[in-house]
Amino acid sequence: MVYKVEPALCTECVGHYDKPTCASVCPIDCIDPDPKHVESHDALLLKYSALTGNV
Repeated sequence: MVYKVEPALCTECVGHYDKPTCASVCPIDCIDPDPKHVESHDALLLKYSALTGNV
């Protein structure tokens, strides 16, 4: 099975958890950050707010 993270919908768990849960539960350590798609904590928090309606 292959999973793909949609960058427009991923907040790296900012607003939900302390660490990205995908990386912490991955059984084979295959999740690597994409150096072409780096977002600041503040940008991820804004995305979280936009997606959830929570401020």
